Amino acid sequence: MPSSPARAALVVLNSGSGTGSATDERAAIEAQFAAADIGVRFVTLEPGLDLPDAVDRHRADGVTLVVAAGGDGTVNAVANAIIGRDVHLGVLPLGTLNHFARDLGIPLDTAEALAVIIAGHTSRVDAAQVNGRTFLNNSSVGLYPRIVRLRERYKARGIEKWAVAAWATLRVTRKGRPLRVQLTADERQVTRTTPLVFIGNNEYRMAGFEAATRESVQQGTLALYVVKVHGRWQLLRLVWRILARTAQASGELAMVRTLSATIDVPDDPHVTRLEVATDGEVALMDLPLEYRILPGALAVCVPAGIA
Repeated sequence: MPSSPARAALVVLNSGSGTGSATDERAAIEAQFAAADIGVRFVTLEPGLDLPDAVDRHRADGVTLVVAAGGDGTVNAVANAIIGRDVHLGVLPLGTLNHFARDLGIPLDTAEALAVIIAGHTSRVDAAQVNGRTFLNNSSVGLYPRIVRLRERYKARGIEKWAVAAWATLRVTRKGRPLRVQLTADERQVTRTTPLVFIGNNEYRMAGFEAATRESVQQGTLALYVVKVHGRWQLLRLVWRILARTAQASGELAMVRTLSATIDVPDDPHVTRLEVATDGEVALMDLPLEYRILPGALAVCVPAGIA
């Protein structure tokens, strides 16, 4: 839906995103907003920042637009700060992968992305939550949170991130043990031993080189994926089958669409919490994990012509 451009914006900068260019872009961001007669304030995303409080303080000052200047982790932090508040979300993709921006057709060029934000065309998109924490792309338990934890020990930017991620993946798949989880969705309950459960905010493509992208973030469903193979070589074979478009036909990857889902580990009473990844950030959460979809929860600035 079209809307009036904001007269005041809050830009949340993450200096650690991607190549670390967010703070370098500050002058360009300020100049482009000023040329559109939009006042701009900045906060830096750092440990100890109470972002919801900062958003509320600036909203009281007339801010109606909050811009996430960083990668998917920054967008996730801003989404958690503004969910349920009457503000628009702008995305300035300065991260390494920028999944959310790509799936919405937001340009990766800074000036072009700012032009989209300034134009003020918005679309309502879905969000999802696990135990009250919002995510916009996906959440997972099992191997991936362990990979993220290991990767975080070795800070890297740009192309170095890919090398660290590849090393962490090989190490975790060699030593990782599968989980015995109980999954409940649409009143159906199953128990599976799996190295990875992946929950998407809407359905992901799981075939070809478009794998890990979404056609829409407006279908109002969770997509629950369960990997049904164990071990490094079987997982590598599954990756190949995804690229070859045969993964789901092989039975090695199952998917269920649902409005809500629960993940628990009832067979081991000593396991009361699990590491959970949400948009690439990891937190320890109490069991059971309660997932739900929030249809149309956020108004996001998108290119004109996108519904």
